[in-house]
Amino acid sequence: MTEPVYGRVIVKLSGEALAGPAGFGVDQSIVERIAADIAATHRMGVEIGIVVGGGNIFRGVEVSGRGVSRPTGDTMGMLATVMNSLVIEAAVARLGIPVQTFSAVPMLTVCDPFSRQRALEAIAKGRVVVLAGGTGNPYFTTDTTAVLRAAELDCHAVLKATNVDGVYSADPKLDKSATRYERLSPREAMERNLKVMDTTAFALARENRMPIIVFSIRETGAIEAVLRGTGRATIVAD
Repeated sequence: MTEPVYGRVIVKLSGEALAGPAGFGVDQSIVERIAADIAATHRMGVEIGIVVGGGNIFRGVEVSGRGVSRPTGDTMGMLATVMNSLVIEAAVARLGIPVQTFSAVPMLTVCDPFSRQRALEAIAKGRVVVLAGGTGNPYFTTDTTAVLRAAELDCHAVLKATNVDGVYSADPKLDKSATRYERLSPREAMERNLKVMDTTAFALARENRMPIIVFSIRETGAIEAVLRGTGRATIVAD
């Protein structure tokens, strides 16, 4: 078996990935498949942090200007990420994998407040860490959260799970001539407006020399395949 390419990673899951065909809420069969992939990756000896979006439940930007301020809307979105994180935590725990959720928005009766030291201690104990609540601040996406937490926790890469097997020159669903990139620099991705991540996330990744691997989460064993270097993906790195 091929050794994993990276020993410690952040896996960024979109909220939409958990929703399935319904486009809203949580599809339990998808959650269980992703949890099985996380468990298999953990058993490979890879240390894993999970950052989950909340778009399947609530998007703060959708209520901005409709009587709700952007900071309040973003806070509501952060709470949605906590709900998704608890779903992932429960699914991973059912598979016998030690897992702990930390939230940047303190809620002591639900999960532990995030601190770098506590998260690193959990990783050292062999736990999967689920990192909820975004950065704890408005105006920052969960993409930026994923790169920030990866830098804080001394990770080797961010694995961004999407619905397509990498970064394309155009939307492959709309443009049959779209080509998939094997590798891009963050600057190229921004200049070509490929919308892999927001510019803040890219800037942080460049500053910390953090590679971002974009892949499809739809296939069984997708995370493990990427870490073994056998899965289809695009590497965004200098």
